[in-house]
Amino acid sequence: MKDLRKYKGIIPAFYACYDEEGNVSRERTEKFAEYLINKGIRGLYVCGSSGECIYQSKEERKKTLESVMKVAKGRITVIAHVGCNNTADSAELAAHAEKVGVDAIASIPPIYFHLPDYAIEDYWNEISAAAPNTDFIIYNIPQLAGVALSTSLYKKMRENPRVIGVKNSSMPVQDIQMFKEIGGENSVIFNGPDEQFVGGRVMGADAGIGGTYAVMPELYLAAEEEVQNGNLQRAQEIQYRIDRIIYAMCACYGNLYAVMKEILRAQGMDIGGVRKPLPDIIEDDRHQIEVCVKMIKEAIDSLNK
Repeated sequence: MKDLRKYKGIIPAFYACYDEEGNVSRERTEKFAEYLINKGIRGLYVCGSSGECIYQSKEERKKTLESVMKVAKGRITVIAHVGCNNTADSAELAAHAEKVGVDAIASIPPIYFHLPDYAIEDYWNEISAAAPNTDFIIYNIPQLAGVALSTSLYKKMRENPRVIGVKNSSMPVQDIQMFKEIGGENSVIFNGPDEQFVGGRVMGADAGIGGTYAVMPELYLAAEEEVQNGNLQRAQEIQYRIDRIIYAMCACYGNLYAVMKEILRAQGMDIGGVRKPLPDIIEDDRHQIEVCVKMIKEAIDSLNK
């Protein structure tokens, strides 16, 4: 039986870090990784949706992962998302991820064409075979990928000894219970939707990977601690504050990641903008972003009261 404890806890989804010309910046990537590690997070999920992976080349994704690994140095768990829309590129990224020493790789199913389960199974197994010494995590995000992970496909994938679990970003929390029952104790289910982190943990998720963790890691770390201690009412209160902040960020015109990068800039961490076609913030967003920065600060300050 594998020791999967290194996957427990709060694992932010890492944001793409660009220079002023919009190129992937090694320097900013390293600084951002160090910034999050110093916040006390357990691991990083690199080159996923939050990392704008579908708008980046293989070389850019390798560059980002190499920069994160240079800083991580065994201090945290690193999961690299390697999914592309073709098998060969995904396998190449998987082999690279294993070479630089990640703990696990992950992948969405191929998007656009709705492939049958057996084709998705072949795709994932070929990716996994390219990194034969590395754990594999299925990324279930049907609202964006266009296909949901079925119980039958997950059961088939569990026949691959490298498949340790699911990053579950579907909205029904009962999916967490369903996948956990299939995988059993020798598996890891990650809660994906940030708005239901506490609900997901109560339902059986072992950990969380989320796109908004990086702008307010203190709140998720506090919620996780309360869940672990059985203080569910307090955990619920923190979740409600998190959700209000998420709703406030989503009220902006700019893409959520553009908004969060602006919040990080206000917090002293400049990692650049977002890559087109993602819409950047507009001037009318600036007041709302200031509101979000204030909400985050007040919520963090309330943790010590």
